[in-house]
Amino acid sequence: MDANAKKTALRMIPYGLYVLTAQRADGSVAAATVNWVTQASFAPPLVAVGVKTDSQAHAVIKETRAFALNVLGKGQQGVAFTFFKPAARDGQRISGEPFRAGTTGAPVLERAPAFVECRLVDTVERGDHSIFVGEVVDAGVASPPAGRADEATLWLRDLGENIFYGG
Repeated sequence: MDANAKKTALRMIPYGLYVLTAQRADGSVAAATVNWVTQASFAPPLVAVGVKTDSQAHAVIKETRAFALNVLGKGQQGVAFTFFKPAARDGQRISGEPFRAGTTGAPVLERAPAFVECRLVDTVERGDHSIFVGEVVDAGVASPPAGRADEATLWLRDLGENIFYGG
């Protein structure tokens, strides 16, 4: 296999950006910008998300069996970059972003345009990421987007010419 062709082909897959959050019973939180996300079923509503196995979020989700996907919107590039680094909780803020506890206890970012909160129903552990399949137990939208809903989402390409994932 041509390594450069593989890298280029995989980078052609479009990605939206999300902040994945989870919280332990002791109040400690994990949060990370993720982009390997897809809806996997309509009934029941399921989403699948790829999470790096050595990340704090991976361990917290396996322990709590719950997570939230906070959809980032256009103009939230700064939030995406913030959660590329390890998150720190300070009161009701994670790395400076205000949040509230969701139905499962997972943090829901207050400034995210939308969120889905999930209970973990299955895990596929292969390679350097695990696929977590979550059943959507709650969802919210800050305000209905004008036009297509997916056009309101921050995309990986919105972070600049030199930001890639995959390959």
